[in-house]
Amino acid sequence: MGTPEFAVPCLEIMVRNRLDVVGVFTQPDRPKGRGNKLTPSSVKIAAEQAGIPVFQPERIRRDGVEALKGLKPDLCVTAAFGQILSQEILDIPPLGNINVHASLLPKHRGAAPIAYAIMCGDREAGVTTMMMDAGIDTGDMLLQEKTEIGESETCAELTARLSVIGSELLMRTIRELENGTLRRIPQNETEMTYDPMLNKGMGTVDFTAEADTVRGQINGLNPWPCVSVPLGSERLKLLRAVRTDAGGEPGTVISADPKSGLVIACGSGSVRILEIQAPGGKRMRPEDYLRGHSIPAGTDLKEDRI
Repeated sequence: MGTPEFAVPCLEIMVRNRLDVVGVFTQPDRPKGRGNKLTPSSVKIAAEQAGIPVFQPERIRRDGVEALKGLKPDLCVTAAFGQILSQEILDIPPLGNINVHASLLPKHRGAAPIAYAIMCGDREAGVTTMMMDAGIDTGDMLLQEKTEIGESETCAELTARLSVIGSELLMRTIRELENGTLRRIPQNETEMTYDPMLNKGMGTVDFTAEADTVRGQINGLNPWPCVSVPLGSERLKLLRAVRTDAGGEPGTVISADPKSGLVIACGSGSVRILEIQAPGGKRMRPEDYLRGHSIPAGTDLKEDRI
C-alpha cells in the first residue's frame, strides 16, 4: 500500500527479491498539471509495469476491505499510502502490517516527517519500520536506519535518499520476520512529536527568525509548498539556502549580484540563497538570474503582514 515516488523502491525491492506481491493498493488517479489531467500515482505505474493487480479505493476502510480479504495476504506493507487503516483492515493479514515511516520514531509522526526534520533543524533523519496499530505512527518499532542531513539538502533530495534507505530496511525487516529474529520495540511516548500536514501558507517566511530557522524552512518546503517572497509586483521562490554570518535589517537584501549571489538578512545571521525560481521561469542559481535582473542591496523582501 503506497502512493508517491517515495514508496516505489519498496515495491520494486520486493519484486526483485521474488516476494509474491499479490496486489497493490494506491490512491485513485488525481487531476494534475495545468490541464487537470487524471494522473496515476507513481506506485500504480510501477505496479502495472510489474504486472501486479492494482486497487484504488477512495477509502480503503470503506470500499477496499473485501478486495483485500480476497487476496488473502500473509503480510501487508505500507509506505506513504495516504489513508488511515481501520482495525478491520489491520486484522486481515496474519503476520500483521509493516509500515515504512520516514523518520526516527518516535520523533516526527505524521504525514510530512522529512520536511519537518529539515525545518526543525535536525542533524539526522532516517527511516523506521514499525508494526502498525490503530494509531497514527504509534505502533512498535522494528528496525531503524539513520543518515545525516546536508546543510543545503532539500526535502526532495532527502526524500529520494530515504526512499532507497527505506526499501533496503524493509527487506531486512521482512527477512528477520521470516527468520523469527525480529524484535518489537515499544515507542517512548515521552519522546514523541507529531507534525501537522504541510499547507500553502507555510511558504511565508519570517526573516526576524534566526538564520538556521529560515534556512530550514526554505530547504524543508522544497518541492512544496516552497518559500516565496514579494519582489515588486511578483513573487520570487527561494528553493535552497545555507546560513551565513553577515548581518543586516531582517528581510533586507545584503548583497545581490552575479558574483556574490543573493544574501538576505535574518534576525540573527543571514541566508545565502543557492536556488531560486522567478514567475514563469525555471529553477536557477541566483547568480545567473542576477545577470539579467537587478535586486538592489537594501531591497525589503518582508511580507507586509509580518
